[in-house]
Amino acid sequence: MIGVSACLGGCPVRYDGRDQRVAEIEQLVKQQEAIMICPEVLGGLPIPRDPAEIVGGDGFSVWHGDGKVLTNQGVDVTDAFKKGAMTALKKLQEKGIDTLILKEKSPSCGSQWIYDGTFSGTKVKGVGVATAYFLDHGIKVYSETQWLQREGKVSGS
Repeated sequence: MIGVSACLGGCPVRYDGRDQRVAEIEQLVKQQEAIMICPEVLGGLPIPRDPAEIVGGDGFSVWHGDGKVLTNQGVDVTDAFKKGAMTALKKLQEKGIDTLILKEKSPSCGSQWIYDGTFSGTKVKGVGVATAYFLDHGIKVYSETQWLQREGKVSGS
């Protein structure tokens, strides 16, 4: 059993109320080989919600107190992001899950790339708040693209 970002499994939990369905990941959920989590929803954020980005670094920076998560309206949602990561980890640990497929570029779930905090669409190397927490607790994290490549479902381009 693995964990997957709920949006990748077809749940409309993104900030804009949509999903980011990946058929192969959705199939894992249907076959009961994966459970879905959404740290942002678990942290109490509504659907839909204002988009948010990490300002002052990446997810590790947030946990170290150097960064924060702000919405495009300037509202600080750092505590909700941290609460969601902690709640998600508890759920994963209860099920013995140590591997995740998480949505790249998400301020919660990004594992290689996140947006730079300016809401300009500029991506920077870094991890999301939940991903940093999961990695610090020994959970293996793949982006959807990494997982698809690993499974031989897409080319390496």
